[in-house]
Parts: sequence; C-alpha cells; structure tokens
Amino acid sequence: MSTTDDTTSTTDNTVRPVAPIYKSAAGAAAIAERYREVLRDWPIPAEQILVPTREGDTFVLVSGPREALPLVLLHGSGANSGMWRGDIASWAREFRVYAVDMVGEPGGSAPSRPALGSEAVALWLDDVLAGLGISSTAMAAISLGGWTALDYAIRRPERITQLALLCPGGVGKQRYGWILKAIIPRLLGRHDPRSSARTVTGLEGAHLDAVVDEIASTFTHFNPRRERLPLFTDAQLRGLSMPVLVLVGDRDVMFDSAETARRIHRFVPDATVRMLPGVGHAILDQTDTVLDFLLAHPSPRSESRSGG
Repeated sequence: MSTTDDTTSTTDNTVRPVAPIYKSAAGAAAIAERYREVLRDWPIPAEQILVPTREGDTFVLVSGPREALPLVLLHGSGANSGMWRGDIASWAREFRVYAVDMVGEPGGSAPSRPALGSEAVALWLDDVLAGLGISSTAMAAISLGGWTALDYAIRRPERITQLALLCPGGVGKQRYGWILKAIIPRLLGRHDPRSSARTVTGLEGAHLDAVVDEIASTFTHFNPRRERLPLFTDAQLRGLSMPVLVLVGDRDVMFDSAETARRIHRFVPDATVRMLPGVGHAILDQTDTVLDFLLAHPSPRSESRSGG
C-alpha cells in the first residue's frame, strides 16, 4: 500500500517527485491499517492485483465471474475501493468487477497525481486497462472518480460501453460555500472533524455515524487534491454516445447539481438523470439503481482476456 513516499516510479524507469499525500507517517500508517481491515472483511472472494503504470503501481480488487463483462469502479477523493463494499456482492454476480484504487488517493496505489485536464489521467487509465486485459468496459464512478470516468469516455469513447455516475465532477460548477462552514469553527477553536464531514457529505443520522467517523478520520491524516476540476464543454458532452446514468443529490454542497442535471439532459444524447431529494454529496444505497441501468443497457461482448 502507498504510504508517505515522495517519489514514484514510471514505466520508463524514471522517478519524479510528488507532493506528500499524507500529513504524517503515523497518519499514513493508520489509514493503511484501516484499509487492510476493510480488505480482510471484504464480503466476497476477490483477487488483489498491482498493475504497473506510468504513474506507479495501481491496486485493483477483482471479483465476479471470469467470463462476465467487465465493470470498472472509480471512487472519489479521499477514498479507496473500500467505498464499494456495500455494492460489490450484487454487481459481481453479473459482471467481472475491477475496483480500482485511484493514484494519489488513500488506498493501495502510488501517490502520484497526474495533472487534471491533461492527457495524463487518460494515459494512466490506458495502462490500467491494458494491464487488466480490457479493451472496452462499463464504468461506475463517483465524484472525482466520476470526473475521471467522464474525461476518459470523452477522450476514449470507443473504450467505454456504459457510464453510471454518482455526483460527478466536471459538469456543474464547484461550490465553495461549505469551506466557510468548515473553517469558521476551526478559527474559533471549535473544530470538529465529524461536523465538517457531515457538512461536506450531507450525511445525517445516527445510523450513518460509522461512515462519517471513517471519512473524518481519513481527512485528519490525508491531503486531498486542491485544484479546481476542469469543466467539460458542451461539445465534449455531446460526444458521449454511450448510455449514461447520472445520479445527483439536490443538497450537494460540492457541485451545482441542478446545473449538472441540466447540462447532462441537454447535451448527452443517451442520458438518464435522477435528482435525489434530500441527498447531499455522498450518494449511498444506489446498488440496485446502478445495476438495473447496466442490465437494461447491455453492452457488446468485450474482448477482455480472463487473466484479470
């Protein structure tokens, strides 16, 4: 698993410096140990694979029938593939599922952060799919992972058969009002990481305390990306010919969900958009919705080899 390394190797054997993604070695170790616990308790059998890429090794959890069509999962900022543990048993009955730990995030992949808005992110995903033997695939992704999936589908439309996106970045404008709500208590000496996590995610209720605690603990030790996500143009969205499902929450404090819904409706030719009432940035319990969409829009048989 990635720790506090400040360099990363590339496929051409060069080494380049990267900004530290953790605030301390102890924090990195705490996050890594928590992730190991999640993997030990993974609800179904899964292979753990390290795929060499130009951004360093990428950790992938692989489950489901070898002969099934592929489904690639991309998580959000400050997360790892553990976020899919509530979905994986259902999806892996129908698909060969590849849960990818994004590089530069608190999972098992390299700490490298390819530049957003450049070809670098797509080139990294090219390497991941090549290492897994996948020529085309469906993708399900959330937030930063949703931006990454959209970016890849725009640049490599022939490789993506379906897109299921939860609160994706890059469509509606980013919002920053939540930052004030998080900073003011800190300035007054009343900083509560759990309160900040609830503000950002929109998760309320005692039944979600464990999820909020996990998010708060991660961001106590982790330095997320700070740059603004590039917005996709109308023309880029029009070029998405594959079936697209977009789920957004009407209380999302991170992205303008109304604008996301409007632009997807207007510009993506084959899109299904659902605005979830009373839901913030963290969209949970959509296992069946995503699966129903993927099964209702069957993709052509992918030429993926069974080695992954």
